[in-house]
Amino acid sequence: MKRITCSGTPSEIGLKHGKEAKIEIERGLHFYGILFKETAKLSWHDVCNVAAKFEPLLKEKWPSHVEEMRGVASGAGVPYLSILALNVRTEIAYGMFNDGCTALYWRNEPSTFLAQNWDWQEEQQENLIHLSISQESKPTISMITEAGIIGKIGLNSKGLGVCLNAIRALGVDFQRLPCHLALRTCLESSSVQEAVAILQKGGVASACHILVADPQEAIGLECSHLDIVELPTTNILTHTNHFIKPHPVEDKTAFADSPVRLRRVNELIRERGEELDGSKALTAESIRSFLEDTQNSPTAICRSRTADSTVATLFNIVMNLKKPSAEVIVGKPTQHGAYIMYLTP
Repeated sequence: MKRITCSGTPSEIGLKHGKEAKIEIERGLHFYGILFKETAKLSWHDVCNVAAKFEPLLKEKWPSHVEEMRGVASGAGVPYLSILALNVRTEIAYGMFNDGCTALYWRNEPSTFLAQNWDWQEEQQENLIHLSISQESKPTISMITEAGIIGKIGLNSKGLGVCLNAIRALGVDFQRLPCHLALRTCLESSSVQEAVAILQKGGVASACHILVADPQEAIGLECSHLDIVELPTTNILTHTNHFIKPHPVEDKTAFADSPVRLRRVNELIRERGEELDGSKALTAESIRSFLEDTQNSPTAICRSRTADSTVATLFNIVMNLKKPSAEVIVGKPTQHGAYIMYLTP
């Protein structure tokens, strides 16, 4: 996986990102052009027109995000609206376009872990990048993202981390923050409470679950285009790809196995309960064993392709927020060819 380290102004950060990930961005645009056509029946011209509806809000309330995306477009030599479309890809198909994953938070002295599998189309594996960002007066960020997208899964130098679960529910609000840019906004925060306050004020444009954690606490944010419901916790929180709490929108449950995966990860936690009651330190290896679980394969926590879905686990990440640092297994952790890399913001 390509590593890109950026610093400076939002424009300078975006420019370097775009230049160094030019090939991956071009491949990603080709991939999403085909996918949007198949799933949303939209041409790329139509996709960009939908993305442009977010521009007034972003320019007014999130100008640094706009500057950085414009920098990415300039560096990669592609139209700005194409980069904006990548960053609002979850919203493009009006809540009908999803990736899956299993996320968990576990606080146990002396460590606080945040972890997830990221499941998506295998064609995007080659377009993932490790992006590090240093900005004045903001925490340093280290994340795994799709090339061209400025917010994704990772952690910052304050020990704050974020995970994402897509949720299939109809509706999008162009006056709220797109979910990938909401992730970036969290990563620019110094604490869970700061991040949650910002998102509660600005709203999130489409359905998703954002799990934001720091060394002291975690809050899950179940979002729709109409509301945000908080899932606070002291020690353990798990989530997959469906709403747990009531919302004023219909959850279509993109993956029938989402409830199954949630039950399974909770079962694994209960099995480890006696061992991990505080008498023994929790380890990254313990958490990773949950993410590598293949019970109910192929639609297991560690997901494989099926006859009717090409979605599979592309990486997993285990963050120790008290260090802060993260271990990432790139590729399906149960298959030959997967390798480990480290994130240290």
